[in-house]
Amino acid sequence: MLRSLLADFAALFFPRSCLACAEPLVAGEQHLCTACRTELPYTDYHLLPAAQNPLARRFWGKVPVVHTLSYLHFLRHGRVQHLLHQLKYKGQQQVGKALGHLYASELVAAGLQAEFDLVVPVPLHRRKLARRGYNQADAFAEGLVLALPCPHAATALRRTEHTTTQTRKSRTERWQNVATVFEVAEPTTIAGRHVLLVDDVLTTGATLEACAAVLLAAGARAVSIATIACA
Repeated sequence: MLRSLLADFAALFFPRSCLACAEPLVAGEQHLCTACRTELPYTDYHLLPAAQNPLARRFWGKVPVVHTLSYLHFLRHGRVQHLLHQLKYKGQQQVGKALGHLYASELVAAGLQAEFDLVVPVPLHRRKLARRGYNQADAFAEGLVLALPCPHAATALRRTEHTTTQTRKSRTERWQNVATVFEVAEPTTIAGRHVLLVDDVLTTGATLEACAAVLLAAGARAVSIATIACA
């Protein structure tokens, strides 16, 4: 009771805001307000067979992926874009952790918790990591493993070259930009395991395809993909 009263008192002077719409949170709400939790554009692709999952088709004939999962649809100028902007450019790591935890709870409810042995984020180059201070994909991974019964390995993959931004590139240009810039830094960590490879946004899939290919070549038993949003 005392703790709750203190929290309410503190909120008068340091109000917490919804990470998606910036409106004040009320008692019982964490990270996202009830309206945003209700109205976010969920994909529910984790409930579909692979043959009916439109995201899975992006990898057909390129690299074998068991599950292709994404929590939200990316819509420009909407709540999801705001969330991702807060995560990537405003230092709000808790956005990734909160969405990872929420999505993992959905995956557990769908019976997918036993599918994965290890969660691995798409890495940033060390220069970008030093500039930003954290990897947004790793924040998502940390949230996922709060509910999934498996560890995550933040350094299992390494980006060996600093590439130009993927924005405004065609799919071919995106693939050429990242095709040879990833390597497995910890082969014994991923050997024989079903790796859940995670990132913030799935667009053409070029980066995730390149990462999945090197994971499988290094001995991963299987690879699945999960992202916060898909465009």
